Amino acid sequence: MSWPQTGCAPPPRTLASPAARVAGLAGVLLILAGVVAIGVAVVAQVHAPRPSAAAAGILGPFEGKAYGPLRRSLPVSVDIPAIGVHSKLLHLGVSADGTIEVPPLQTRAGEAAWYRYSATPGQLGTSVIEGHVDSYRGAAVFFRLGSLRPGDTIEVTLADRIVAVFRVTGVRQYLKSHYPAKIIYGGTGFAALRLITCGGVFDYATRNYLSSTVVFASLTSSRPARGTGG
Repeated sequence: MSWPQTGCAPPPRTLASPAARVAGLAGVLLILAGVVAIGVAVVAQVHAPRPSAAAAGILGPFEGKAYGPLRRSLPVSVDIPAIGVHSKLLHLGVSADGTIEVPPLQTRAGEAAWYRYSATPGQLGTSVIEGHVDSYRGAAVFFRLGSLRPGDTIEVTLADRIVAVFRVTGVRQYLKSHYPAKIIYGGTGFAALRLITCGGVFDYATRNYLSSTVVFASLTSSRPARGTGG
C-alpha cells in the first residue's frame, strides 16, 4: 500500500458514523484476507521440475544416428506428449537489446515460439523453440520441460503438412551467468532441436530466474500430418 502519487499527505480524519466504521472494518478484514491469501499462495507455490543428473544425456544425435534432414518449412505447432504440451508456434526474432525475443508474458505465456533466425525444425542445423516456465497467473507452456527424459518425443508440425519427429537426447540446466551459447545455438552436422525455458532459483530482487533449462533433441523420423491422406 502507498499514498496517492500526488506528494500530499492524506486528508485530516473526521469522526465517522457507525455505518462508516462498520464499512471501514469490513475493508480492513478484506485487506487482511488478501494478505493471508497472498501468503498462502507464496508458501504453496509449486516449483517447476528441474532436470535430474540422469537426464543430462548427450548433445549429439539420438542413438548416434542422424536422420533426414527435411526441406525448409516454417513450423506451425509443437506437441510434447510426455508433459502434455500442445502449442501453436509464434515466430519471433531479436529484441532491441540483442537478446532473443520471447512471447509476451501477459498475453501469450501459454504459447511457445520458434526463433526465426534458426533452422526450421528438421533442417540441417539447430532449430530453437522457447517458451515461458510460468507467468503471473501460474504455470506457462514449458513449466514441465525439466521433467523430460532422453527418449521422449517432440513433434513439430510444419507448414508443408509434414510432422518432424524428434527424440530427446539430453536435458540440462545452465546458470545464465555461464550460458553456453555456442553449444546451444551453434551449428550441427544433423537436424537438431533445442527447447529452452527459464529455471533454477528465482531472484526476487531482479524478478528473474538465474538459470535456463535446455532440452537437446534430434530428428528421428517424419510423417504426414493427420488429415493429409498420406
